[in-house]
Amino acid sequence: MSFKTFHLLAILSLCVCSHLQAQDRPNVIVVLVDDMGYSDLGCYGGEIDTPNIDALAGQGLRFTQFYNQGRCCPTRASLMTGLQPHQTGIGHMTAPPGKPLGITGPYQGYLNDQCTTLASVLRNAGYHTLMTGKWHLSGDQEQCQPTRRGFDQFFGCLSGAINYFEPAGDRGLTRGDQPIDAPEDFYATDAFTDEAMQMIRDVTTKDDRPFFLYLAYNAPHWPLNAKWEDYQKYRGKYRDGWNDLIRRRNERQRELGILDSDTKPAPYPGPDWDSLKPKQRDRLDAVMAAYAACVDSVDQNIGKLVGFLDEQKLTDNTIIFFLSDNGACQEGGNFGKGDEAMVKNPPLRTTNGVRLGLHWAGACNTPYRKYKHFVHEGGACTPMIAHWPAGIPNKLNGSLVDEVAYLQDFMPTLMELAGGSYPSDVTPIEGRSMLPLLKGSKDPIHTETIFWEHEGNAAARDGDWKLVREYGKPWELYDMANDRTELNDLADTRPEVRDRLIAAWESWADRTGVAYPERFNMYEYLNKLNKTPGHSSK
Repeated sequence: MSFKTFHLLAILSLCVCSHLQAQDRPNVIVVLVDDMGYSDLGCYGGEIDTPNIDALAGQGLRFTQFYNQGRCCPTRASLMTGLQPHQTGIGHMTAPPGKPLGITGPYQGYLNDQCTTLASVLRNAGYHTLMTGKWHLSGDQEQCQPTRRGFDQFFGCLSGAINYFEPAGDRGLTRGDQPIDAPEDFYATDAFTDEAMQMIRDVTTKDDRPFFLYLAYNAPHWPLNAKWEDYQKYRGKYRDGWNDLIRRRNERQRELGILDSDTKPAPYPGPDWDSLKPKQRDRLDAVMAAYAACVDSVDQNIGKLVGFLDEQKLTDNTIIFFLSDNGACQEGGNFGKGDEAMVKNPPLRTTNGVRLGLHWAGACNTPYRKYKHFVHEGGACTPMIAHWPAGIPNKLNGSLVDEVAYLQDFMPTLMELAGGSYPSDVTPIEGRSMLPLLKGSKDPIHTETIFWEHEGNAAARDGDWKLVREYGKPWELYDMANDRTELNDLADTRPEVRDRLIAAWESWADRTGVAYPERFNMYEYLNKLNKTPGHSSK
């Protein structure tokens, strides 16, 4: 889109919205956390101390079937654009800093120019557009940075993982479009909140226009750089292990109505805790304590943010969405990485550090199967909370939304809230507005089939049917009305449903440029490229 066209659209949108008073349109805050498990929050069954997030849920709605894209970058691409990640150029991941892929198309590794963003659409509708935190959508492409894609202000990290205490190098901090050094006493979770509050203070003092804030925490992504005092709060609380953790969380989920009394949780993928030696159990307790501390820190900051909104008298007409980008992260080996010494004296200016590992990740995603990277429920179903005192009927407070929704629904939802319009010269929206669900409707917003692909892991959801597979393995079929934990594979007993959904998935894959039957994996591609004579990814 040319600058003249963009400017004209902005003027037209402001004219369209001019009859709407600022107070008629809500401020919008989207809070995205990184690699948090389905059951980590108290309001989803967890034991981690999350009273502030739980309060949002208690005075709002909890979605039980809200879907992400299984991984950091694809999730952010769909959230920001309303499209499948392949349609944005981020079918797998963004290119690592300094390692461009040298290709174009669905897997190029940065946002293409056939998509727009929530920030662009809301800015055209008259909103201030603010962002703090993790972007992870641009690679080294300057034209894809937040301030080039609709955000008035940005403070955070352009790349993926960062050091919470001292981000540096090609995983450092950026303000606007300029790299900056981390100040003394920096801690990412606190800093992203503080900067967000200052941005809100500045724009609400300036005029009466509503604001859109995208607050994208890097926590609890590795390295698990917990504050020592937060870590000490949880040290020793996980010495009974993952078997006990799963049992207690499942009991709480049944009490909350998130897990039906007759639904069996997915089998745990790891060894029995009692089979481990005491020294290993102690180290694993320390790893999980570091993870819990990072989640706790996010909750402390949500409390700080909501308190600020209360002070500014902005809470009632500010809609807050809170969600995770994917399931808990198994990267870091089966038993994770690090120990208490690494928590107390973490490596700085690097992303080396404590990692959760597969066995704890499997527990954090209970009652579901799998974790980050996969599109079984443990990887792709995310906790999602909506809080809006002025817009969600009081009688719905604390209730569950069981209807299916996914990331692509944010674009039409926020566009409807803002009175905005979607450009006609980019790829059409894939999502549906969630406003009926926020008002209490029990009718599905998705009557069409929706689809996923990441690293060859693939799925389709059609009503109560879910088709899903791991890359290189056969398709599985589940009746989600009776089998949310994906235990009873019906692929062989209902071949007509299986084959219909496979055909639909392949048609969708052809339309959106998905690589199949052989997957595209950016890391595999870079390795091959580096081994080719005369080529380098740098």
